[in-house]
This record gives sequence, structure tokens and C-alpha cells, in this order.
Amino acid sequence: MNEDATGGRILVTGGNGQLAVSLAAAGGSRVVKIGRPEFDFDRPETIAAAVARHKPAVVVNAAAWTAVDAAENEVEAARRANETGPGLLAAACAAQDIPLIHISTDYVFSGDKGAPYVETDPISPQTVYGATKAAGEKAVLAASPKAIILRTAWVYSAHGKNFVKTMIAAGAKNPKLRVVGDQHGNPTSSDDLADAILAILARIEQTGWQPEYAGIYHATAQGETTWYGLAVAALQEAVRHGRPMPQMEAIRTEDWPTPAKRPKDSRLDCGKMKQVFDVQLPHWQPTVVRTVDKIISAG
Repeated sequence: MNEDATGGRILVTGGNGQLAVSLAAAGGSRVVKIGRPEFDFDRPETIAAAVARHKPAVVVNAAAWTAVDAAENEVEAARRANETGPGLLAAACAAQDIPLIHISTDYVFSGDKGAPYVETDPISPQTVYGATKAAGEKAVLAASPKAIILRTAWVYSAHGKNFVKTMIAAGAKNPKLRVVGDQHGNPTSSDDLADAILAILARIEQTGWQPEYAGIYHATAQGETTWYGLAVAALQEAVRHGRPMPQMEAIRTEDWPTPAKRPKDSRLDCGKMKQVFDVQLPHWQPTVVRTVDKIISAG
């Protein structure tokens, strides 16, 4: 890292997103969030300019096109945000010898393995979103020798738009909810992911950059469930705050058609991150409880 890396500035793109907000809360004054119009993947000239202006010790790219269904019809916009832009950002970081942590997704996999995916498993994205994120991984690694890619999944928090917040709001209004119960994954709090990123950065600051740090890692919460299981856990916690418990029905993916095909089983094995950085996210269930408490407390 740069000579001022210890305690140095962490530049985070995607300034209003869940992860950027969580990183700012956990990282304090070290974290500088940037977003549109200062930093915009649709305006390539802003990318290197932002890195040069802020002179960070490290960059975390949390900016992305994450509207999975909309990406099916907005292919070029998704490609700019998920592939072309991140490649340019990685090149800008490489030119300044700055490490980059780039956030990717479980949707690079088909979901057909039947067991948690490891980093060396072949990718087979089934959606435009997944394909552009997979291409973005390749572009980032090609452009920067100091790039770490963290694949995460099912991100939620007490802020922004996410599944847990949607379920809490829906449960307050509807006596019955139907939720997909045959897609399996690892619900991951953006707060826990932010803590993991800061722990990785602390390790890099302690040891200096090591060539073996570069590459792809899986970074999700421990434990697994379905969207139905996550909804039930969140709504059961809401009951403790006096909210009604709606009648819950688990449905099949086929019963809830969407433009983009979701992977049926995109669980990720996070052993590599534990082995290399000694970093591991906590189990998803206690974090869901804390997050629901925050959501309801915020009104």
C-alpha cells in the first residue's frame, strides 16, 4: 500500500449504497464515500479523476448495477457499471499503486452445483447481471495486480432498499405473504461485510501488500437459508416489537416468475478468506435480529 496506508484514506464508491453507508459507519473519518455526479461509471472521465483527487490508500468499489431484472433490458448500462467502469477503476488504482477491493456476487454461478461454491468452481452466470459482474471480475484482475474481489450475496441492512426491509414493510400491511422457498443462499449484512473488509485492510496494513492477497474470495455470512426462511426470521423478530405475524406460504420459483433467472442454490464457501486473512463473517441469524430491531426503531 502507499506509505501512508496505516490509517490511510479509504475511498468507497457507490456512496449511497448499503455497503458504502456501512463502511462509513464502521470506518469513521478514514472512509470517504463518493458517488454521482463526482464519480459515475456512465462518465468514464470521472473515474481516474476521482482517484487522483482523493489520493486514497485503498479503494473499495461498492458501485454496481444491482437491479437484476432491469438489467435484462438495460444490457449496455449494466455492462458500463459492472464491467467497463470497474476495469477503468482498477487501471486507475494500478497506475497509483493502490490496492482495490471490488465487490462481486454469487450470481456468477448457475446454482446447479448442489453444494457451496468455492472460488475455483467454474462460473456460469444465467442473467445479464451475473454475466456483467463475471466480466467485471475478469476486467479488474486483468487491470490491477493489487485487486481483491469479494463475492457476496443477499445483502441487507437497516438502510437502503433490500429484502429484509421489504418483508418488514409487507408484513405490517398484509395478512398473508407468499415467499420463494426453493432458492438457497447466505443472507449477508452489509454491516458485517464492512467489518470484514476493514479487517482485511488491517491485515494488509500490518503485513504490507503480499502478492498472494490478490484474487477472488467469497465473503458471506455463515449459515444458509432460503428467501422464505429469511423472511420468517425477520418477521418473527418484528413480532417481538408488537408487529403482527402474517400467514406465511413458501412457494416455488416457478410460482413467482421474474425476467431474470435466479440461481436455485448459490451458497458460497468462505474458507479461503478465513485461511488467507483470518477473517470470517458471523452467522446470519443474530445479525438479522439486530437489523430488524434497527429497522423498526427507525420507524
